[in-house]
Amino acid sequence: MPFMTASPAMGRQMTPGPVSPILGAAADPGAEGCMSPKSINLPRSQDNTILLAVPKKGRLHTQVMEILQGAGLDAKKPERVDVAMCKELPIKLVFLPAADIPQYVMEGDIDVGISGSDMLEETLASMGLGTGADDVKPSLKVIKELGIGKCKLCLQAPTDQCSLGAEAYVGKRIVTSFPALTKRYFDKQFPDKKGQTKIKVVSGSVEAAVGLGLADAIVDLVETGTTMRAAGLDIVSDVFSTQAVIMQQLPTEENGLADAKGELVDLLMRRIQGYLTSQSKVIMTFNCEKDNLDSCCAISPGTRSPTITKLQEAGWYSVSVLVEKKKIHTLMDQLTAAGASDIFCTSLINTRI
Repeated sequence: MPFMTASPAMGRQMTPGPVSPILGAAADPGAEGCMSPKSINLPRSQDNTILLAVPKKGRLHTQVMEILQGAGLDAKKPERVDVAMCKELPIKLVFLPAADIPQYVMEGDIDVGISGSDMLEETLASMGLGTGADDVKPSLKVIKELGIGKCKLCLQAPTDQCSLGAEAYVGKRIVTSFPALTKRYFDKQFPDKKGQTKIKVVSGSVEAAVGLGLADAIVDLVETGTTMRAAGLDIVSDVFSTQAVIMQQLPTEENGLADAKGELVDLLMRRIQGYLTSQSKVIMTFNCEKDNLDSCCAISPGTRSPTITKLQEAGWYSVSVLVEKKKIHTLMDQLTAAGASDIFCTSLINTRI
């Protein structure tokens, strides 16, 4: 397993490839991390078209595309082509390695990008940038957290050594794919021992490094922990919590995001939020007698107020409310106990709330 020692300035290195006639940038359809933000030459639109970067493969690609399609973006990734134009809206999807997207956005080559906050923070840390009060600010901003791709970047060590704590690994060999975040973690946790930890970078199979004798511990992402435990490792401490985020360039007149393109981004955000809301809520409808109406509505008041319709049968009412999907079973039990009947839930396709 090849590795290299990380320096404080080290970021995610991207090697230019041959020029793509479609992107106008270095590209190799079969390779990850094949384009350099310095060499990319994406076509800058004259018609307010938004360039939206999405992860080109993996689970995050699947989840992001589901959200975009739910928001009405009808573009599909062609085979071995890394761009796709939406039919209804002037939005062009650009499929890039998730780790590279934050830098493309900061370089001004992409208007809006979707990637993990771990990728964003790694890029910022490697460039000496941040969002804190005393940090040098990046030329982008996070405009939405998507709530998908949630996991944690953790310091991991052999199970029988985790009780030693993080300080026991200061000055030890740490293997990771996130050298800047790892360095920042150790420097902040142990400021009197800055620079002592030996951080080495590998591009994959990080969890195997300890077993192969390359590392004393690793810093890697943990979702379910299955891979970690299979390698005989456990969590020493959390380094960073991550999820998918939407980021965009800071709006200026030059990039158009302060004008018409910015309005299109706002429209896109409303559509995405509408879809996300539809996936987290359902319409619950039930019938009840007048004597039970107030108590049933108190159990399930809805977002603003219940929609109440008088039924043809004397003394009976139908009630419809918007409720959180994760609460429907508890609410149905409570409504039944309060005298409601004929309870059913209806899924939503999209919303504007």
